[in-house]
Amino acid sequence: MERSNEPTHVTHGSVLDDLGFSPEKAAILKMKAEFHSALLKSARSYTQKELQKILKEPQPRVSEFLNGKIASVSFEKMTVYAFRLGAKPSIRLESARKSHKLAVRIVAKRKSTAAPNSKQLAVAAGT
Repeated sequence: MERSNEPTHVTHGSVLDDLGFSPEKAAILKMKAEFHSALLKSARSYTQKELQKILKEPQPRVSEFLNGKIASVSFEKMTVYAFRLGAKPSIRLESARKSHKLAVRIVAKRKSTAAPNSKQLAVAAGT
C-alpha cells in the first residue's frame, strides 16, 4: 500500500483549538506556558541542587519543573519561583479586539539585584 505525503489534518489557528479547548482554557494554558518559559531562562543557569535551595522544593519537583511537567504547578507557585529566582513577574493585558489594546501576557523580568549564587546559598543554608 502506497502512502500519500498529504497531511491527514491541517491546523487552522491554535493547536489548542483543534484539541477542543475553550478559548478561555486555551488562553490560560498559553499564559502558563509563557510564564514557564520565562522562568526556565533564569533557572537554566543553576544546577538542580542549587535550584532545590533557591526554590525550596525537593529534587523531584525541581526536575519536573525543568522538564515542563507544570500541570499541577499553580500561577501562584510560579510567581513565588519567579521572585526566588530574582525576577519580578508582571502582567500586561491587550484586547482581543483590534480597537482596544488589552491581551494577557506574563513577563518575568530580572530585578536589578541578581539571584543568589551558590556561595550565597551555602551561607544562607548554614553550610
